Amino acid sequence: MNRIYLDNAATTPVSQPVLDKMIPYFREHYGNASSVYDTGRDARRAIDAARRQAAEAINAQPGEVYFTGGGSESDNWAIKGVAFARRDKGNHIITTQVEHHAVLHTCQWLEKQGFEVTYLPVDEYGRVTAEQVEKAITDQTILITIMAANNEIGTLMPIAQIAQVAHQHKALFHTDAVQAMGAVPIDVVAWGVDLLSLSAHKFHGPKGMGLLYVRKGTRIDNLVHGGAQERGKRAGTENLPAIVGMGEAMMIAARNQPKNAKRLSAMRDRMIAGLLEKIPHSRLNGHPTERLPGNVNVSIRYIEGEAMLLRLDMAGIAASSGSACTSGSLDPSHVLLAIGLPHEIAHGSLRFSLSDESVDADVDEVLNVLPGIVKTLRDMSPIYPGNEG
Repeated sequence: MNRIYLDNAATTPVSQPVLDKMIPYFREHYGNASSVYDTGRDARRAIDAARRQAAEAINAQPGEVYFTGGGSESDNWAIKGVAFARRDKGNHIITTQVEHHAVLHTCQWLEKQGFEVTYLPVDEYGRVTAEQVEKAITDQTILITIMAANNEIGTLMPIAQIAQVAHQHKALFHTDAVQAMGAVPIDVVAWGVDLLSLSAHKFHGPKGMGLLYVRKGTRIDNLVHGGAQERGKRAGTENLPAIVGMGEAMMIAARNQPKNAKRLSAMRDRMIAGLLEKIPHSRLNGHPTERLPGNVNVSIRYIEGEAMLLRLDMAGIAASSGSACTSGSLDPSHVLLAIGLPHEIAHGSLRFSLSDESVDADVDEVLNVLPGIVKTLRDMSPIYPGNEG
């Protein structure tokens, strides 16, 4: 069976160019970058080169880029690190109800440490406005953390406007941009962000590798103590192959972003239009236009998302019913509930996420297979209109 992978928001395969760049750093150039001899200096040069690649991809300076163990670690470090570093200036943090749990759970933990957190509601598309943020700011607000693009419904946030409001009130601004790299242009200067989180495996880089951009002059507590790595902020011997892979993946993602976004947006729109036309009682979740190029999230009434996923899997199609980080939970998506969907509709949701390795035939197969799956499941559903009794 020819399997079709459409869960790229969960993870992506490492691309061949990235893998080729990484391989020598497992056996040939394996030195510890802290060592002074030649093999160590080779490792240091490779890390410096990857840091320059990463910085250039987001219009940052190399000294503002810190490599981490992933997006969740970057989010934790940004939020906790700034919260404790600026505690002398206030104890209030602003975020939204639709953030990734790496942000939400971190904020909830900080509440137990004496911080106050405002969780802003979103509109029907999953967006907040800069005006909403400004109204929530108090004289105790030290940090605002709002994602650039939603991992479940793909909605894009007005990051630059929110950052401007934050700075007008002397608050720092962090954005979780894990889903945005390679999908939309990322420019930390144009966006005006103070901190930005990325994760390599979302754009054909290796798993277990992330990045935190910290604008020069931003106060942030150290993440790990015990060594001088990452300019003393995150101790521990660097993951050399993964760092090399992330630098290469970021360079490729930034370079190919314009053409990939155009192609994927067309595929996305064709899938959305086809699903809504072929499947009665279905709806699109997220903003119709201000959304990630590769994100399709639909709710299909009267049946469970998990049942559709299993049938799709049997047909050779991999998709998702929400965030991969919470896919084991029986609770409906917090994002879908936040945009106003009732539980029964939220439970019947599917997310298809494309990447630059997706092709038109993948969309064709979904449009060919899913309507039949829906009909079969609805024929068995006691709550589908006409099936009662």
